[in-house]
Amino acid sequence: MSQQFDVLIIGSGLAGLTLALQVADQKTVCIVSKRTMQESASSWAQGGIATVLNSDDSIDQHVDDTLIAGAGLCDADITRMVTEHGREAVEWLIDLGVEFTREDNSESGYHLTREGGHSYRRIIHVADATGHAVQKTLAQKVREHSNITLLDNHIAVDLITSKKLKRQSINSCLGAYVLDNDSGKVITISAQKTALATGGAGKVYLYTTNPDVSTGDGIAMAWRAGCRVSNLEFIQFHPTCLFHPHAKSFLITEAVRGEGGILKLPNGERFMLMHDVRAELAPRDIVARVIDFEMKKRGYEYVLLDISHKPADFIKEHFPTVYKHCLSLGIDITKEPIPVVPAAHYTCGGIMVDDKSHTDIANLYAIGETACTGLHGANRLASNSLLECMVFGRIAAKDILTAKERELSDLPDWDESRVTDADEEVLITHTWNELRRFMWNYVGIVRTDKRLSRAMHRINMLRDEVHEFYSNFRVSNDLIELRNLLQVAELIVKSAMARRESRGLHFSKDCPDLLDKAISTVLIPEENYTLLDNEHGH
Repeated sequence: MSQQFDVLIIGSGLAGLTLALQVADQKTVCIVSKRTMQESASSWAQGGIATVLNSDDSIDQHVDDTLIAGAGLCDADITRMVTEHGREAVEWLIDLGVEFTREDNSESGYHLTREGGHSYRRIIHVADATGHAVQKTLAQKVREHSNITLLDNHIAVDLITSKKLKRQSINSCLGAYVLDNDSGKVITISAQKTALATGGAGKVYLYTTNPDVSTGDGIAMAWRAGCRVSNLEFIQFHPTCLFHPHAKSFLITEAVRGEGGILKLPNGERFMLMHDVRAELAPRDIVARVIDFEMKKRGYEYVLLDISHKPADFIKEHFPTVYKHCLSLGIDITKEPIPVVPAAHYTCGGIMVDDKSHTDIANLYAIGETACTGLHGANRLASNSLLECMVFGRIAAKDILTAKERELSDLPDWDESRVTDADEEVLITHTWNELRRFMWNYVGIVRTDKRLSRAMHRINMLRDEVHEFYSNFRVSNDLIELRNLLQVAELIVKSAMARRESRGLHFSKDCPDLLDKAISTVLIPEENYTLLDNEHGH
């Protein structure tokens, strides 16, 4: 079964939907969504979008704040380009109908909040559910557009490249194989241009603020197809994820600290000032590391985030989502503190792209969290992620609309002639749980050479098992995700092993110092390994 489109977009978060809406008037578009458009990290984003809207702030200051957070590894030109295009991206959302929180006495007309690492209030938001509001608006526009085909409950298996089909010397992306989770059939999609907008890889860790779909699919597929990846050792751990047995992956927005929230030990003692003069407004990596240090030092399971000293009406108005969710679990944040722990939150590295979102493979783009654009460096500045999604989604769209069209070729169907149905799925479940647990223990907020070596040893063993399983049985959503998670875990560990210093989000007890020169970690696929891992049923 084969389908053809001008543009294939794998992923349905803010980056993917932005690209789709920007090209759909002139191109036929297919969006592959693992679940639904509302189940993405973009939709879960509470904080907002960082951009300069008031005259007391400036592009230069936003650039400086981003570069400081990025610890020497941001691309200065990319950072300036993204911040300069922020306002027009936000205005595009406003034109589409996103109702950002207003404030009458503000110069911009909107309430702007401040988050860790920012010098000014520049975060435009929709209360504490910005991502959900933005995603809902764009999803509605996507559903209404006659040129956009949405494939809900589908997962990409792998990219189809000319190199794999041995058709031409230049490696070019021709489309992708996609599994329909409802029918269990793999369909072939041929496209002029393919964009990976699959988000990050937070589910590689035991504790994460990410949705279940964040399994590093784009990074793994791009690597197998022959793309370089960069800076994958820099995994941002959000300092404040709700700690509760019934609260799965619920993030407590950075803005709670921005509006005066105080971190305390379970005994009520404040501790951030002992570690950093910026206290609760220090960048995320520092706050997360301090919390991790205090928990391990004292044997605590969690710390407390207290905003209860603020008026109850203020809390309910600014943090309605957090307030309602906590209240449903028996925590009244207007009267008591919130138990929190750090959790894997954002993948700062990813597929290497240029300033047009091109990857190493012709006709293949990567946008959003799955890409490494140079904006985030060694640590992403709060609320720069939704900004990056929109700016690079729009940039990729412009490039696609001006590119020369090529003739679509017929692609071979997915070959299932030599595989059977899996006799039991326990290997997938067991391996998934083991992987996430040892990544949390060995490749978490604080790392050592020994921990990384142990993680790599386990990955090598599991990879052989999963590859054998993948080669002999029909693919399923869980198997595809596990295969991708294992691949991304290996890339994260290899990247962490290669960095012989502590910089940004990567902190090593064996290499605690900062090297004089900041250099990005770049991994290049090995041809034989890539081709071997890309085979199915052979």
